[in-house]
Amino acid sequence: MTTSELLSAIDGVGADRRRGGFSRHAFDPAEMELREWFAEQAEARDLRVTTDRNANLWAWWGEPGDDAVVTGSHLDSVPGGGAFDGPLGVVSSLAAVDSLRARGFVPRRPLAVVVFAEEEGGRFGVPCLGSRLLAGTIDPDKARGLRDPDGVSFAEAMGSAGMRADRVGRDEEALRRIGQFVELHVEQGRGLVDLERPVAVASSILAHGRWRFRFSGQGNHAGATLITDRRDPMLPASRLVLAARRAAAAVEGARATVGRLVPNPGGTNVIPSTVDLWLDARSPTDDATRSVVDELAERAQEFAAEEGCEVVVTEESYGDTVHFQPALRDELSGLLEDAPLLPTGAGHDAGILAAEVPTAMLFVRNPTGVSHAPEEHAESADCEAGAQALARVLEHLAR
Repeated sequence: MTTSELLSAIDGVGADRRRGGFSRHAFDPAEMELREWFAEQAEARDLRVTTDRNANLWAWWGEPGDDAVVTGSHLDSVPGGGAFDGPLGVVSSLAAVDSLRARGFVPRRPLAVVVFAEEEGGRFGVPCLGSRLLAGTIDPDKARGLRDPDGVSFAEAMGSAGMRADRVGRDEEALRRIGQFVELHVEQGRGLVDLERPVAVASSILAHGRWRFRFSGQGNHAGATLITDRRDPMLPASRLVLAARRAAAAVEGARATVGRLVPNPGGTNVIPSTVDLWLDARSPTDDATRSVVDELAERAQEFAAEEGCEVVVTEESYGDTVHFQPALRDELSGLLEDAPLLPTGAGHDAGILAAEVPTAMLFVRNPTGVSHAPEEHAESADCEAGAQALARVLEHLAR
């Protein structure tokens, strides 16, 4: 099957009528339907499907073993995300297997397709949670205690999906089996559009993380409370949104975004008692990213004090700058002669695994340059070019 046919098969799963696009989050009905769909597709190709103790799905071509060539991505999405972020990498992996089999190729090394759990962090707030647990970069107790907006813990959600949360954590056996990991992903930017190329090889990932700012004041009546008597946490929170733009603009290559702000209790005629605000900050270097966040933490304290409020800043996730292994990166770049090297500002499971095993990434052109939104797109011809490039890479590495 082609990538377009495979993507069409899941079109509509998790469609979000309110936001547009798709909302597919870890262990919710849409994501579970996609996990089942992937298992069916893998089994139809005689791939052996297993689930590791961190809820990541594996489909093995032949017997599982050490020093495997592994590819794949994720099936979950951000709230109201596009159709390609994550699923394109998964369906391209299946299409690459189809292509290799059609050519009569038989891998000498073990080969697997993996689907990582909760890559976007759309439900429990920590991105790349499945790969972080696998690599041991997040404490298992912290992961089990993560809660979604409805108060359901990660451990409870795993249990409801028939999985055991008491076993999550660094998985030495699974890590040992990954000899090399190559992730294909739709490009999240306009690099390939400007270069007029369908496929690129990743060079690096920006240092990035998420921080929660909790502003606390005094909840009260919107009509009965005089302006002079208020301790309204919405004011310092809103000032921080503007400060984030200014702080990032002052640092070359930096980004700072507030995409989520939650007042409590959230009534139209109620002064909130608390406001939670999440900051996503990214820069080319660790020092630059930390500098932006430190400045904003200082500004937040000032803004809160001026309104008679308090603020607590919590780091929820962080990843330093990732430079993909030069040898594997250059090997793929040489194999795919027309594929340029591109950095990315987006985080990926490949970036998490880069500290443990040799990893690389391929990007497929996105003509809109838009991602994490319904307008995200990739042309069918470019998707097929990506799948064929991935097949060529897998054949080269697994022969």
